[in-house]
Amino acid sequence: MTTVSSDASSTRQDVHDELDRVRADFHALVAAATPADLRRPSSGTRWTNGQLLFHMFFGYLIVRRLIPLVRLMGRLPEPVGRTVARVLEAGTRAFHLINFQSDRGAARVIHGRRLLRWFDRTLDVLQAQLEAESAAALARGMHMPVSWDPYFRDWMSLAEIYHYGTQHYDHHRQQLTLSRPL
Repeated sequence: MTTVSSDASSTRQDVHDELDRVRADFHALVAAATPADLRRPSSGTRWTNGQLLFHMFFGYLIVRRLIPLVRLMGRLPEPVGRTVARVLEAGTRAFHLINFQSDRGAARVIHGRRLLRWFDRTLDVLQAQLEAESAAALARGMHMPVSWDPYFRDWMSLAEIYHYGTQHYDHHRQQLTLSRPL
């Protein structure tokens, strides 16, 4: 797994390369998964493999939603950011419930080629946005609701938010129980 560097140009290239790697891997996973594979429980979650594949994509949707928030919070005084993080933290139970249930339902509708199209569009947008970010923007950040995800830290830069999607993906990639080795 690639680590995020403090140098904005290498961070940009590292994340771009991660997204390229993940795109190829995700396409291979979806193409190789049989209907039986998709119905099989994953390892260490309450999702099936099909639901977990959607959840792996969902991590990048979260990144897309976090980017404008992090851009804004990175420009505001620190106490504002801490307050926002506390408010988000207070909603942890609801976040986890929505996260779990929405992925279960969405996987019934968004799978196969449709999932790949959505995945590709999302990664295309992230890569385009990443290329347009200034070094100063990538260095700014915000306090995060740390109980929402094991990869959230108290404070994360925008560069780390871009990288988070791949951390999330790689973590859940290991929990798939697909029958064919990839």
